[in-house]
Amino acid sequence: MKKLFTLLIGICFSLQVSAQSTAKTSDDGARIVITSLVPDGLGGLTPTAQKALKVRLDRIITGSGVGGSSPDNRFVMAAKIIELTKDISTTTPKIYTYTLEVTLIIGDAIEGTKFSSLSFEQRGAGNSETKAYISAIRGIKSKSSKYTDFIAEGKSKITDYYNSKCGLYLKEAETFTAQDDFQAAIAKLTSIPQVCEECYNKAVEAIGPIYQKQIDKQCKIDISAAKSAWSANQDESGAKNASTSLGKIDPNSSCYGDAEVLLSTIAKRIQDLDQREWDFKLKQQQDDVDIQKQTINAARDIGVAYAENQPDVSYNVSFIGY
Repeated sequence: MKKLFTLLIGICFSLQVSAQSTAKTSDDGARIVITSLVPDGLGGLTPTAQKALKVRLDRIITGSGVGGSSPDNRFVMAAKIIELTKDISTTTPKIYTYTLEVTLIIGDAIEGTKFSSLSFEQRGAGNSETKAYISAIRGIKSKSSKYTDFIAEGKSKITDYYNSKCGLYLKEAETFTAQDDFQAAIAKLTSIPQVCEECYNKAVEAIGPIYQKQIDKQCKIDISAAKSAWSANQDESGAKNASTSLGKIDPNSSCYGDAEVLLSTIAKRIQDLDQREWDFKLKQQQDDVDIQKQTINAARDIGVAYAENQPDVSYNVSFIGY
């Protein structure tokens, strides 16, 4: 345990150095995560037009290097569409031509705060109103120099948000930890992007001990399940069932020794039954570099998995302006 504690401190230190050495690079913005938002029925768009608009927003986000997922997905890019002109030809079939004002908006969809916006005109034509709208929407470019300042301002405001709310994030993580909800605490801390240097460093320092508590908690669950499976059937079938839980146990967890003891017991029993070795091995501890990578990635995976299992967020879309 002493070795692991020292290692976790080393992980925190190495991440702090990494954050400080890379915080000024051009890739920092990629650590800010923005997701697309097209609420149902927003602006009177048909479901088909809404889908087309979401595809465009997703492509703009990806092309700008801010795509991804986060535990709360609170920072979004939405769009407001206003019909400027509508022309209908006298030909058969009729051709509908629209000029639309498209406004892209980056904001906080939880608090309903707008961070940045960009407006431009988009034309589309088709033999129906819906097809004309979709034509205009599909004409929105996924990459353009006009997005540069718009995206940069949005990322800057998001960075300001994390810096101003850092204490709250850390406090909420402490509260979750006190409630033994270690996954929620990890999700809260891992949602802080690396570009928010000072707050990120504080979050990294807090993650190590919480992650240890989480793997210790999970280990107790897995070892209990393994023991129950083995108690129910002390034969090859029971051994296979027990191995399902034993195979999940982190070698750095506090009950790893118990897993080794149970494994030895099972192996001896299998040997006594049919004079052969049981071919199963627990997860093994890797070298320090691998442990660092695995711990960091595992903490992030816990945060993402926790977020994916949460109810859908109730968004405040007032910042879009419809």
